Amino acid sequence: MSITIRRGHARSAAFATLASLSLLAVAACAPTMSGRVPLPPPPPSSAFNADAFDWSARPGQGSIEGRIAFSRNGTAYACTGSVALTPDTPYTRARFATLYGSTEQAAIPEAVVRARTVADPNADYRSFVRPTTCANNRFSISGLPDGSWFIIAPVSAGGDRIVLMRHVETRGGRVISVTL
Repeated sequence: MSITIRRGHARSAAFATLASLSLLAVAACAPTMSGRVPLPPPPPSSAFNADAFDWSARPGQGSIEGRIAFSRNGTAYACTGSVALTPDTPYTRARFATLYGSTEQAAIPEAVVRARTVADPNADYRSFVRPTTCANNRFSISGLPDGSWFIIAPVSAGGDRIVLMRHVETRGGRVISVTL
């Protein structure tokens, strides 16, 4: 294909071509023409959302075999109540970060945990928590789907209770061994 441009029209044709290319460039950059860099999407909301727990209610093949072996200053602690397995959701993650100062593991006096204030303290996720008994410093939870969980276990050496928290993941129907 060849284009013939008459002498008087060369400038206007060149200008028209340049203008067209400029418009294409502007159109391609339109989302960023405001001078602002596009922001990444916001993280999942940490507001309570019962739907975020749905995955944890499904049956699964995973299980957790746990034992309590916590000691402090040479004193061994024993479990003093039920062990609870709580699903890891944006809400529980934010809540546990506030209550325990970590989302991986902690050993905090029960009085300190109870004194801390969390957002939306009345959110009711109890129906998704899987409690189990702790006997002879051992506990077991089975029928778990793949996912991330928080183990909560109260322990005592005869005085004030300490609450142990540990983050665990169940995958592929395997048995997870945990020592708190």
